[in-house]
Amino acid sequence: MSQKNKLKARESVFRKNCYDKKLKTHKLTGKLHHLWAFSVDYKTRILFEFIGKKKEVIFHDFGGHEIYKEK
Repeated sequence: MSQKNKLKARESVFRKNCYDKKLKTHKLTGKLHHLWAFSVDYKTRILFEFIGKKKEVIFHDFGGHEIYKEK
């Protein structure tokens, strides 16, 4: 499966249940404490932020673990 298709598939799961076990959704700490992340696959993560009592989401970035250091 291509990376683009993996991203789309995980986004679909996220839209149904952002805490689905497959996603391994977790809150970040430190300077990224306002962001969350979920897994696309072993290497790829998507950074996102809940807005307005967790009813809306903004996707910020995706990539390997290096995305945590770029912010």
